[in-house]
Amino acid sequence: MTESKHITPLNRTFSVAPMMEWTDRHCRYFHRLISQHAVLYTEMVTTGALIHGDQQRFLRYNDAEHPLALQLGGSQPEDLALCSRMAEDAGYDEVNLNVGCPSDRVQNNMIGACLMAHPELVAECLAKMQSAVAIPITVKHRLGIDDMDSYEELHQFVAAISESGCKTFIIHARKAILKGLSPKENRDIPPLKYEWVYRIKQAFPELEILINGGIKTLDETRAHLKHVDGVMIGREAYHNPYMMSEVDALYQSDTPQQSRLQIIEQMYPYIEEELKQGCYLGHITRHLLGLFHGQAGGRQFRRYLSENAHKAGADVDVLKRAVEKVASL
Repeated sequence: MTESKHITPLNRTFSVAPMMEWTDRHCRYFHRLISQHAVLYTEMVTTGALIHGDQQRFLRYNDAEHPLALQLGGSQPEDLALCSRMAEDAGYDEVNLNVGCPSDRVQNNMIGACLMAHPELVAECLAKMQSAVAIPITVKHRLGIDDMDSYEELHQFVAAISESGCKTFIIHARKAILKGLSPKENRDIPPLKYEWVYRIKQAFPELEILINGGIKTLDETRAHLKHVDGVMIGREAYHNPYMMSEVDALYQSDTPQQSRLQIIEQMYPYIEEELKQGCYLGHITRHLLGLFHGQAGGRQFRRYLSENAHKAGADVDVLKRAVEKVASL
């Protein structure tokens, strides 16, 4: 094993889910301004992209983003081990293996939820990853796939995977229907079965179990935390990011809650620096569109940014003018 640069155990009470095309480095920087303690995850990066592509682009992040996990997609143990070493060398605090994505684009390459049909391979991948690094290796998966959807099969899967030494399981409390549903439909149509995740925690008390899927509020989060070790929220954290403003209270933290305006103001220097490096304003501000969700003027804020951030020469003043559209801060 290599020596970890971040050996402090991660507190996974609350985390923001890895979301393709959403949780890029700009999104994560913004989310870190709202919560100092939530664990943040990258978009899924495939092993092929890391090994054969632009490593610097895929692994780039801002130091402010810690605690930060890289999610990998792949099924070749040696490749996953190599990419885990890349992540550790880059300073990531955790590597997560994706065994939950239902996209047919990744199924064809044996990535994501289809791996639930191959627990021995998943265990081999996780074991090889753990042998390569000192940082934690975790796994994210569904309740099951297609006709493999009984609690007993879920129990067997977790039991088999835990033999690899993996201690942290993030469970999306829906099964994935790989034959017939799109990835979007798989996020809504299969019914949520939170009780199954609770039962897994009861059956494997030595494992760290996080629950994911359909959770929208801090009250719901607190309710789940009575049964499991942590909660992961995805779409709600993205579309209504200010819901995370009270997350740090879950950690008994004395970090003061910031207003929406204070958060926006902290984005200005970050945006100015990114623009100097050739970044396009809209690539950053698209993640801010939901900050004033439910607030007077929030719709005008979103509209102004959507209509102007993509224009040639758009700079931080576009965001400042959008903020002026909000009547109540």
